[in-house]
Amino acid sequence: MNLSKKQIAPIFAGLFALSATANAEPTGYNQISFTSEVKTEVDNDEVQATMSKKAQAKDAKRLATTLNSAMNNAMKVAKRYPTVTVTTGQNSTYPSYDKNGKINGWTGQASINIKSTDLEATSELIANLQENLVLGNLSFGVSETRKDEVKKQMLVKASKAFQQQAKTLTSAWGASSYNVVNVQLNTGSSYYQPMRESGMYAMKASADVPAQEFESGNSTITVTANGTIELVK
Repeated sequence: MNLSKKQIAPIFAGLFALSATANAEPTGYNQISFTSEVKTEVDNDEVQATMSKKAQAKDAKRLATTLNSAMNNAMKVAKRYPTVTVTTGQNSTYPSYDKNGKINGWTGQASINIKSTDLEATSELIANLQENLVLGNLSFGVSETRKDEVKKQMLVKASKAFQQQAKTLTSAWGASSYNVVNVQLNTGSSYYQPMRESGMYAMKASADVPAQEFESGNSTITVTANGTIELVK
């Protein structure tokens, strides 16, 4: 994770201030390596989905017309939801053959990608689009904006946890203080995305599409501080 100098300075200031001889060159002796880890659960605030249209036709032109019309109509519907981002997805077309190896038709598929932090509006949009499109994928996660906010807080907590563990080890080994040899901060995430029959956000369907309900779940963001200290006797 890339951080600016202004962000890095307060995180590492405490690590070096605790050692009276932090500027001393490490001797290579009395060194201990360890890892400190902090975790926090964050509500998933972003939904991503893929919807597609599959069709068959005798000729490629008619197939393209069907798929393009479906995608254009979907985009028109999506414009009614300004808080939802909809982009063109993957498109594919391939021929089918008769027993003599001659082309007797075409099959194609076109898709759109949906992404938003407005879960309620997204659920309504998906339900409306399901009149003509098929929902192929639905997933939840933490938005980049929220993730960056949480990670900044967790970096500070991980640094303090490393300092506290360093103090504990220094005392346990009967040393008077310690020098920090090196520290690395790493972040990671794991996601819990349940799909249930009932949940927090219900898809508001049209008269032709039954409602689908889902909940966004949560994610666990982890920050670890891996480092080595040198004990000063």
